[in-house]
Amino acid sequence: MRGRAVAVAALVFLLTGCGAAATEASPQRPDRSAGASALQACPEQSPDAAQGDPLMPGLAFDCPGGGTLDLSRAPGMPTVVNLWGSWCTPCREELPLFQELSDSAGGQLHVIGVISKDGEPQAESFAADAGVTFPSAFDGEGELMADLGINVLPHTYFLSADGAVAYTQVGPVTSVEELRGLVAEHLGVQL
Repeated sequence: MRGRAVAVAALVFLLTGCGAAATEASPQRPDRSAGASALQACPEQSPDAAQGDPLMPGLAFDCPGGGTLDLSRAPGMPTVVNLWGSWCTPCREELPLFQELSDSAGGQLHVIGVISKDGEPQAESFAADAGVTFPSAFDGEGELMADLGINVLPHTYFLSADGAVAYTQVGPVTSVEELRGLVAEHLGVQL
């Protein structure tokens, strides 16, 4: 009986020690309750309803960095919407390209991601590892993908200032130059 008590005490000691060591060695995660995120807040949108044909589904998503992406509203300026997830290998390769596009866009273009069918901690971790800070909305259940009838990523939508879908890129882009070319061709914005 005494041997059993010693074994239990030793196990408790080890578990307590491992828990403390693991906590000290673990990288710090942002405090989600305080709204901390490496991702920027989604930009303000026009109060006007999106117009044109075709339109994105009229869904709205919270952005981890703050704000909301409401696809039923006009973005107010040409906008590139990239659906991505940390689980998507091509997304992992192209997401830094969207960051470069965002960095060079100035006040001429919004670049917004939609984190699709993913966990928020996984997406945040991937974004931080990739150096991605452009605004992204969170659609953990993949509601937008379902409404669009797609089951693979990446997909990128080029929206005019009034919200109409000017072009859809199915699959990954391979360079910032390709992205800039698509923006110029379909949205008329020279970067």
